[in-house]
Amino acid sequence: MTANTFDLREFALDLRTPLGTAKGDITERRGLLVGVEREGTDGNARGVGEATPLTPWTESYDDCAASLRGLSEGARENEDDDGDSDDGDGLLGNLGPAARHGVTLAASDAAARAAGVPLSEQLARTAATGDVSESVPVNGTVGDGSVDETVAAAESAVADGFDCLKLKVGARDVDTDLERLRAVRDAVGDDVTLRADANGAWDHEEAERAVDVLAELAFAYVEQPLAADDLAGHADLRGRGVDVALDESVNGTGEVPQQLSEFADVVVLKPMAQGGPRAAVALAGHLQSQDVTPVVTTTIDAVVARTAAVHVAAAISDVPACGLATADLLADDLAEDPCPVVDGSVSVPEGPGLAGDAFDSLLWDE
Repeated sequence: MTANTFDLREFALDLRTPLGTAKGDITERRGLLVGVEREGTDGNARGVGEATPLTPWTESYDDCAASLRGLSEGARENEDDDGDSDDGDGLLGNLGPAARHGVTLAASDAAARAAGVPLSEQLARTAATGDVSESVPVNGTVGDGSVDETVAAAESAVADGFDCLKLKVGARDVDTDLERLRAVRDAVGDDVTLRADANGAWDHEEAERAVDVLAELAFAYVEQPLAADDLAGHADLRGRGVDVALDESVNGTGEVPQQLSEFADVVVLKPMAQGGPRAAVALAGHLQSQDVTPVVTTTIDAVVARTAAVHVAAAISDVPACGLATADLLADDLAEDPCPVVDGSVSVPEGPGLAGDAFDSLLWDE
């Protein structure tokens, strides 16, 4: 199939309340919807994608928007079914990860809809990952806050059916954060899986202190305790009773190390930062071949990219709880969510592509 039209729509969504992280508060998500309409031997097919950049995991919004506007001039005339450019100019290779995500998701949605299969099934076939899951377990996300605020948010998430929570740390001093985490463990008990996400905020001494306490508190893993480029430091933190997970070290514009098993037990995959669903599933397979556990998360995306991330997680065998329960962080969304969280899990849409034609009206007048 050949892309006949390439449409864009900008959007901005406020968060319900600022999400506190070690890199500062996130208050708004700006992005672009990408639409393709393609003509094939079996008829026309539409596809919808989303590019919602979030630095430092992706390029900036301005760079993302500029590159997509350039493509809208017709630069993708020779793109194939699965979203890979075959025009010899490496056009997609020149895009940042968020822009690439939008383009390749739209192309893959169109191809899956033309084939009459869900995106998750298409991804699993391409990557030969095996059976596709009908639902995906998810963790609740608890942002930075005071001890009382953190405990209240954790208890609320557990009451809503989550049995796995990820708590943001690193915006405060280590001792204060450890007090927050200890209070949460005391409040929710031992049956709830807890994870901590430092977003690279700690130095090595702070990280060692934190890891030792997290081991006492039976945390499952600590995510990105050190700076993204300190792979050796992460390797040194392993084996102390808490698994070490990488995020910024593998999600972004730099190269992903081939032997990640040397540095981490878990790797967090953000399809938006990996450049699209198929790239994320391929990396997940590479990780599992090294006995590294992949966990899929969003970059606090709008409904189109969140739905794509659900399909990505469903295409990965034995995936643990993923960070896909981020819709409630938004004050509003672009459309009704086809895979809401129910009792700590999300069901994968059964229609072809992302969710059938559920998102078409966001780009085209019916």
